[in-house]
Amino acid sequence: MELFTNAMNGLNDILWSMPLVFLCLGAGLWFSIRMKFPQVRLFKEMVHLLVHGEKSDTGITPFQAFAATVGSRVGMGNIASVATAIFFGGPGAVFWMWVIAFIGASSAFMESALAQAYKTKTGNGEYLGGPAYFIERALKCKPYAVLFAIATVLGPGILMPGLHVNSIASTYEEAFGANMIVVGAIFCVVLGLVVCGGIKRIGKIAEYMAPIMCVVYVIMAFAVIGSHITAVPGVLKLIVTSAFGIHPIFGAVIGSAISWGVKRGIYSNEAGQGSGAIVSAAAECSHPAKQGLVQAFSVYIDTLIVCTASALIILLSGCYNTVGPDGATMLTEGIPGVEYGIRWAQNALSVSLGTWAGKLLAIVIIMFVFTSLMGYYYQAEANVRYLFKGNRPAVLAMRGIFLFSCFSGVLVNGQIIWTMGDTGVAMMAWLNIVAILLLSKKGFALLRDYEEQKKAGKDPVFHPGQFDIEDTDGVWDKYQNL
Repeated sequence: MELFTNAMNGLNDILWSMPLVFLCLGAGLWFSIRMKFPQVRLFKEMVHLLVHGEKSDTGITPFQAFAATVGSRVGMGNIASVATAIFFGGPGAVFWMWVIAFIGASSAFMESALAQAYKTKTGNGEYLGGPAYFIERALKCKPYAVLFAIATVLGPGILMPGLHVNSIASTYEEAFGANMIVVGAIFCVVLGLVVCGGIKRIGKIAEYMAPIMCVVYVIMAFAVIGSHITAVPGVLKLIVTSAFGIHPIFGAVIGSAISWGVKRGIYSNEAGQGSGAIVSAAAECSHPAKQGLVQAFSVYIDTLIVCTASALIILLSGCYNTVGPDGATMLTEGIPGVEYGIRWAQNALSVSLGTWAGKLLAIVIIMFVFTSLMGYYYQAEANVRYLFKGNRPAVLAMRGIFLFSCFSGVLVNGQIIWTMGDTGVAMMAWLNIVAILLLSKKGFALLRDYEEQKKAGKDPVFHPGQFDIEDTDGVWDKYQNL
């Protein structure tokens, strides 16, 4: 076990080196500049598309895809990732999470629009797509596509699920004294019943669950803010000043603030990772840019709202205190280590609002983790279908492996599963960001075509032939006469 732990730590250190941090920031900034910051210009359009999305008889609706990706993005990472980012990088890490969300929204647009443009149709009328598909069809590089598909099966399918189940089991142990193994077993059984229904069942459940969990959690955050309202300006100032090393205590950890902010930001919102693009491809809409804009909006929900809520809960509660001039040591009200990030947030809520709040968080965590893992499973299944040409036994085997990976989270220590999760994210991010950079001209053209049609007073329709895309499956046939 020690050999495995050392190997995972070494691989994670290589993948999550500063080049990846700068690649994520640089790519998002480049896309933002070239598209004239659609995350700001087209914000109203994002909301309009989300509210007035199309219906679908074969795939899933744009809102269901949005809910599924929000469910995947808004999960345990929004609580534990924020806690660990603050633990290692100080409050300034939160600022860099905001930055990667803002510029990462353009990355989310790019990958999701490309996934829509190059999606395929299965025999039962469902849509499949994502980086593996557009890498093969657009870049004409099958080995690269296969490598991404394998990375996705390893990441969301094997390395990342255990972390989420560990978080829910430890939360219930803290709140109710429940046995972690029993909680994990019950959770995995229920999860198995859902994922066996495929993307349509996942989309329908996420459509209802994702909004509820976000609203409840944000209300809890507002309650904490209300009870510490006079401290809010000071906390926001602390986040900004420590992000740039202006605050004297955090001057020595500015590099950690940037690194951990970007790392945990991507873990949380998945912008540039490629996972959101996989779910986006399953949606039915008349133009790829529509789903790209909807997915860009989901990044805002994840980081600027839910992650900020987590940061304020922790920083306003008084559970975070620096000790020593270098700011490297933190007091966490008796929480012994970083693997207990969820418990730290739980403790912060209990300190601010009472023990009932920690118990309510345990219930909300169920929804957070459940929706995250539904998204993870679909990402893994879509890439198993790509690798094995839809082979039914391979899909069934993936379900069994995925559920076992989930349950393994209650059998191993929290530190190693954080490392496994980070490794899974990094593998996908490296491969996906390079791919969408290479295909960025196509993504820019998709947005330009969408905006030109909107200016002409049309409901934009995608004509793949205009982009040298061969639609062999007839994915876009129904829109060609509109």
